[in-house]
Amino acid sequence: MKGKLIVFEGVEGCGKTSQIQLTQEWLKSFKTSVVVTRQPGGTELGLHLRKLLLAGDSNSIANRTELLLYAADRSQHVEQVIKPAIQNGAIVLCDRYTDSTIAYQGWGRGLDMNLIHQLNAIATSGLESDLTLWFDVDVEVGLARKRGGGDRLDRIEQETIAFHHRVQQGYVQLHTSYSQRIVRVDATLSKEAVQQKIQAILTSKLQA
Repeated sequence: MKGKLIVFEGVEGCGKTSQIQLTQEWLKSFKTSVVVTRQPGGTELGLHLRKLLLAGDSNSIANRTELLLYAADRSQHVEQVIKPAIQNGAIVLCDRYTDSTIAYQGWGRGLDMNLIHQLNAIATSGLESDLTLWFDVDVEVGLARKRGGGDRLDRIEQETIAFHHRVQQGYVQLHTSYSQRIVRVDATLSKEAVQQKIQAILTSKLQA
């Protein structure tokens, strides 16, 4: 059986990380092989890159450098974790993937989209998600959740509200352009209601 790559996407504080854990528990109840991972930071090299990318203040890394670091993380991650898991028949639940780069570095930073698409293609060797769940929530709501969590905001979370609105616009455009692959999930619902939506979507998509 060939595995699947299911990606969880959205702005800061959308709730995707906690939903990945709930989805993992649900899938494992069916004796399904599940791998939970993330970008950046899904490999040993990626952990070092994650620290570089998320530590410090918002201006500590040049925009193009940031883009290349994310691409390096993704390349290592795809080769070392995602591809082997899929080949072994596992369902991979990944916290962020290529759409994050389009939304954050393309729409958020204003970097060249053609360059981003080229780098994504190189880093993934053309591997696309089988399904992407986009957790749609207002930027202000998501950031309030982050600030209410008590943890220090990372370098991306410290960005201006205008930056985060541009990122959200990017996700809206991605969903419009790739509606077959990217499914919107209303992330303003309760945690339990969101999980029910995810289970319904996966039941439909995985059986298709």
